[in-house]
Amino acid sequence: MEKELKAYWDAKRWDGKLLYFPVVDSTNTKARQLAFEGYPSGTLIVAEQQEAGRGRNGRTWMSPKGDGIFMTLLLRPEIAPANASMITLVAAMATTAAIEKKMGCQAKIKWPNDIVISGKKVCGILTEMSMEKDAIHHIAVGIGMNVYDEAFPKEIESVATSLYLETGQKISRAELIVEILERFEYYYAIYHQTEDMSGLLSEYNLRLVNLGQMVKVMESKAPFEGRAGGITSRGELIVDTAEGRKLVSSGEVSVRGIYGYV
Repeated sequence: MEKELKAYWDAKRWDGKLLYFPVVDSTNTKARQLAFEGYPSGTLIVAEQQEAGRGRNGRTWMSPKGDGIFMTLLLRPEIAPANASMITLVAAMATTAAIEKKMGCQAKIKWPNDIVISGKKVCGILTEMSMEKDAIHHIAVGIGMNVYDEAFPKEIESVATSLYLETGQKISRAELIVEILERFEYYYAIYHQTEDMSGLLSEYNLRLVNLGQMVKVMESKAPFEGRAGGITSRGELIVDTAEGRKLVSSGEVSVRGIYGYV
């Protein structure tokens, strides 16, 4: 994958640097290290294998050699820190659009950071921000995708899938990475104009698997259920409950029919 990806990168003449590693602990961890070493915005870190891949809330991400896409895009945006979390949503849009174009199958976003096909998780996004005084020092947008995997451990086989299992195709991972980056560049430019999701709202909601579905929100105070109605321009999930409308800005959200929630 390394030679093919570098050929694409050189042809696109993107800003930033492309860094490929046979093995890393985590591409997000590597991105943080490189950010403090002064690497520029737009740097892409890609690994063939992760030994300590991470998901949200401290979860691990399986990263077997040669089977997936493990990448992190390093950004140094001049935006308000309060608006940074929406970059996860932008990355999710880019990823679903790239999968649909290259694989010909429908991919959906499970708010805020999972990509699902046929009700199973195929990709996760982990966005981490580092602050310096009152400004953003850098943001690491990590994407981990199951591409060639043909099987999963029993404990996750009912909730995980891969592009190969869903389509029977073995696409070039380098080609798919480049498509994700191109789509991200497009959506990010729209987001950056307003630093919110107002310009992307309609398309995002069309890609949202939560839309119109019953969801369970696990909050620190008390979990609740309701019907999801899309997102706001601030990226909050709208949930209509028996007690009224609630706007969810963080927390675990389960969708009925997805990952075993019934």
